[in-house]
Amino acid sequence: MKRIVLTGGGTAGHVTPNIALLPRLKELGYDVHYIGSYNGIEKTLMEGCQIPYYGISSGKLRRYFDLKNFSDPFKVLKGFSEASKLLKKLKPDVVFSKGGFVSVPVVIAAKQLRIPVIIHESDMTPGLANKLSIPAASKVCCNFPETISHLPKGKAVLSGSPIRQELLTGDRTKALQFTGLSGTKPVLLIIGGSLGSVVVNEAVRSILPKLLKKFEIIHLCGKGKLDQTLTALNGYVQYEYISDELKDLFALSDIVISRAGANSICEFLALRKPALLIPLSAAASRGDQILNAHSFEKQGYASVLEEEQLKGDSLYEALISLWENRESYVNAMAASPMGNSIETIVGLLEDLVSQKNS
Repeated sequence: MKRIVLTGGGTAGHVTPNIALLPRLKELGYDVHYIGSYNGIEKTLMEGCQIPYYGISSGKLRRYFDLKNFSDPFKVLKGFSEASKLLKKLKPDVVFSKGGFVSVPVVIAAKQLRIPVIIHESDMTPGLANKLSIPAASKVCCNFPETISHLPKGKAVLSGSPIRQELLTGDRTKALQFTGLSGTKPVLLIIGGSLGSVVVNEAVRSILPKLLKKFEIIHLCGKGKLDQTLTALNGYVQYEYISDELKDLFALSDIVISRAGANSICEFLALRKPALLIPLSAAASRGDQILNAHSFEKQGYASVLEEEQLKGDSLYEALISLWENRESYVNAMAASPMGNSIETIVGLLEDLVSQKNS
């Protein structure tokens, strides 16, 4: 039986693409194992997946001064030792890494044991963990054409990000029943992430009367960010966060407002949902969302409104433009070479396994 070790952690974005690969890997007869940190989010997210999970020591490598910089390298070394022992025991045919600092010792240990590795980089420019891992990788999958110039020649593959296939199976009728909306107007879905976005929420709510003349609205506003004064507003529903019903809400929605996290925008691409992307500002991040958003805009998949320009009027104008030009966005997404990222990545894994065993 073919055996694969998946690794990645630290944030949900370093784990959910691994989960998206699981059904196809199992279909192809892979014995799947996961290496993550002892108590990271990856452990929680993998609990329901019914595959063996192994924890290793994990430390963060920082570009800035922090007292933990003195202790974390020892955690990384311990993690490398633990990863080496696990890989010697499991003897996988291939390792697939989604990044995050816990993945670095796994990837380097795999290289030393001559186990082929594929890395996936979600953002436009590789983060520090993947930069450290890339020399040990056979192939590096990425989401953006621009990323290829940042990677070693011959290693880069434009794959897109694996998304959960159940997102493609949403039911519009179920969403109408769940939300209580009428479905007589176009539906606007607003996604602020699990924590929500105060600036996006405020801008949307400042123009609700105007928006509701044109759209029905589903607003995922984030934990603790419901506005109780708007609960009786006809055509507007708000939720802190949605999990199981998200696929149905996507099926009902015509256009989307969202931040520009790499996994989210790849979901919109796969679902062919025109999106107005409002990237997290460079002041609050390393700027990867801005790069992600403008790459998708350049390819004709989305439009972009910078957070610094976000006001009620600018938001309304951008949304109307998105709606009026929605067909051109859908057509561009339909022609994308990243339409089936799971098959692209699994094909690369299969090639490496057959080369190793030949």
